[in-house]
Amino acid sequence: MNIFKEEVLLRIFIGESDSYKGKALYEHIVYTARGLHIAGTTVLRGIMGYGANSKIHTAKILRLSEDLPIIIEIVDDEENIKKLLPYLDESITNGIVTMEKVKVIKYRS
Repeated sequence: MNIFKEEVLLRIFIGESDSYKGKALYEHIVYTARGLHIAGTTVLRGIMGYGANSKIHTAKILRLSEDLPIIIEIVDDEENIKKLLPYLDESITNGIVTMEKVKVIKYRS
């Protein structure tokens, strides 16, 4: 049976080398979301990108970057997503966070 719902997609753009209290920032965010019982998170590693300083980060072998773009996508209802926001305020020093309403189709057996 398919279940259709309207939920929120939280997308967090940070760098691979960003950290919080000695741990990779993306790991901190995933474990925090899990601790808050948020439905699911995915971490994506980009092959190329730039941020506010316009410095190109790329995975090309001649310009191998140790700070590739990271995108963390989190989907849940708005109430649960809002529980995570104070933790992001505390831990992200450089990055962008976007929120948008999405239509979710859940496949369950």
